[in-house]
Amino acid sequence: MATALAAPARSPLRLRMPRLSTSRVTFAVAVVWLAIVAAAALIPGLLGPGDPAALDPSQVLTAPGEQALLGTDHYGRSVLTLLVHGARTALVIGLAATALGLVLGGWFGLLAGYLGGWVDMLVGRVVDMLMCFPGVLLALVIASGLGASTTNLIIAVGISAAPGFARVMRGQVLSVRSRLYVEAARSMGFGSGRIIVCHVLPNALAPSAVLATVTVGTSIVAAASLSFLGLGVRSDVPDWGQLLSMGQPYLASAWWISTFPGVVLTLTVIAVSLVGDWLRDRMDSD
Repeated sequence: MATALAAPARSPLRLRMPRLSTSRVTFAVAVVWLAIVAAAALIPGLLGPGDPAALDPSQVLTAPGEQALLGTDHYGRSVLTLLVHGARTALVIGLAATALGLVLGGWFGLLAGYLGGWVDMLVGRVVDMLMCFPGVLLALVIASGLGASTTNLIIAVGISAAPGFARVMRGQVLSVRSRLYVEAARSMGFGSGRIIVCHVLPNALAPSAVLATVTVGTSIVAAASLSFLGLGVRSDVPDWGQLLSMGQPYLASAWWISTFPGVVLTLTVIAVSLVGDWLRDRMDSD
């Protein structure tokens, strides 16, 4: 009797829920957020209906609520619509600048690591000189000289990201070029071009791919910073950096103009970083 009373009754309806690790949950949330941002860039009319350039003087500086979910700016434009339509510019610049930095920096890092000698010394000194400057400052100098446009912004941010790719690629190529399969290909009479394309580059590209994932986020931040300073894209539809700049004079009376673009920009960069960390962990485990 005492044993029966001491044993707790087990409910037959109790189910065992699978345990999810925190890393998997954060990765899933990051992927979902990036999917939303990508959808906003591809089909902005679905998530942010209305003309982002349409002015409505009757809705100037409307607080977030039923009439405007995220409020309106000093021209009466919906902040939500502006955010959705500005996602395309942010993603295009982030992806294009990262691709430019990967190609440019990866190419010079590949040549420096494989050829060595004076080529390695020359590329190394140039990379060291460029890395003395913060990436945003270097992009600011380049963008100031080229002028304000989407293409020039991509070039400026891409060049500022190239030294990091060059250093990573050089270090990986130095490790790969001494492997046995590279020596075997060289002993069989293969040319340097074939060895680089078929043997060195495929085995040295993984760390640069991980770096590229993280660089997308930093490129978006750099582009937004340049837009905030007035060196961004000249368009009727402001990007996220221009929204931050436009809302600065109204922080006391209309905080939502700058707050929501800042939150969206921060969440996007964090999500990209989480995906990059996950990709790095997967490659390290393999």
